[in-house]
Amino acid sequence: MIERARARKLAAAGGRLALLLALLSGCASKPVEPAWRGNAAAALDSFTAEYLAGNSALAASDFARARSDMASTGQAALVAHAELLRCAVRTASLELGECAGFAPLAQDATPAERAYAAYLAGRLQGLDVALLPPQHQPIARGTAGLASVADPLSRLVAAGVLLQAGRIAPADIDTAIDTASGQGWRRPLLTWLGVAKQRAQAAGDDAGVARIDRRIALAQSR
Repeated sequence: MIERARARKLAAAGGRLALLLALLSGCASKPVEPAWRGNAAAALDSFTAEYLAGNSALAASDFARARSDMASTGQAALVAHAELLRCAVRTASLELGECAGFAPLAQDATPAERAYAAYLAGRLQGLDVALLPPQHQPIARGTAGLASVADPLSRLVAAGVLLQAGRIAPADIDTAIDTASGQGWRRPLLTWLGVAKQRAQAAGDDAGVARIDRRIALAQSR
């Protein structure tokens, strides 16, 4: 009896060992994703969320970490991707102008990346629209309105582009405000409310200015 019990235990232990070895062998045969890739993606996601929420210090730290991880590869295209993302998020929040972080990388970037940088700066004249991301092509061509852009962040980016290009309509400003509000993105909400306030002031709409001021004060409260 004792010997049979001992044999069963040994057989069970042997089975577990064989299973463990098989698992280890399977894991060893699969390529391991480089750590920088996951780290950079997570840091860029965090940067975007913190920046749109208005948390500047945290956003800056996240972006620096993502850029460092990408720069460790020595691939300019990867770092250019990070810089263009940062410029896009800034454009959505109406921090407008040329993409300074991308400029030193432009000569090693792809034509599509250079076209997107020009788009973010509102330089639509002579732009090869076919090189842009699909959701931005109708906006650049002027063949679709802002509401046609499904992704909320891309919609706000497009709104910033239209503002720079002098092609934004009053309804687009309302769309940008509603988009930022719906996502709870404090930074772009405040900047777009500021645009609406300027329009109300120019129109002599005192009641509208007061209403926007109340909304700005509420959005600024923590």
